[in-house]
Amino acid sequence: MEKLDREKQYTLGEASGLVKEITNSKFDASVDLDVRLGVDPRKANQMVRGVVTLPHGTGKETRVLVLCTPDKEEEAKEAGADYVGLDDYIEKIEKGWTDIDVIITMPPVMAKIGKLGRVLGPRGLMPNPKSGTVTMDIGKAVREVKMGKIDFKVDKYGIIHTSIGKVSFTADKIADNAREFIQTIIKLKPAAAKGTYIKSVYLSSTMSPGIRIDPKAMEKE
Repeated sequence: MEKLDREKQYTLGEASGLVKEITNSKFDASVDLDVRLGVDPRKANQMVRGVVTLPHGTGKETRVLVLCTPDKEEEAKEAGADYVGLDDYIEKIEKGWTDIDVIITMPPVMAKIGKLGRVLGPRGLMPNPKSGTVTMDIGKAVREVKMGKIDFKVDKYGIIHTSIGKVSFTADKIADNAREFIQTIIKLKPAAAKGTYIKSVYLSSTMSPGIRIDPKAMEKE
């Protein structure tokens, strides 16, 4: 690990190359970004949440379930949804099935899905209009998720943690995805947030230590 200087703040370009060098896993590890913000997430006017479509996708296959009325089933299938249906899947979820990454649905059937909150809520699978997963435009929503659209929100410690790709990506693709993600967070800065907004940024893989990125350099990019 001598390649990594833990005291140094790297540029995004340097960190994107370095994370590939210091990851020795046998599998294609995820590349993660941890951004610590100068906000108090307990206050509603300092909550940071949003969606971003990564230019090069996340590198992982996203399993999408669409819960919709029969007239929308064909649209969902054509867009690439892995599972499409309604009552049969609601029943499966009630029995504990959650072998999916994203659920997309439409406003008229939200009443049926509300009762699944206790199963879906803790797993972060509950559809939400703010993240674009409750919509009448089912096809578009499915395609965006498949292309690499992710939603994120700051946790109670003021940190946003997300995967932005795989170690097999080129350093340029890792940097592009990270840059898009950080720029999205900068645009979402709450008016009530005072002082330094982006306090620290760390890039790491599943099996590597965190590489510290210079936030000031990121804001200029």
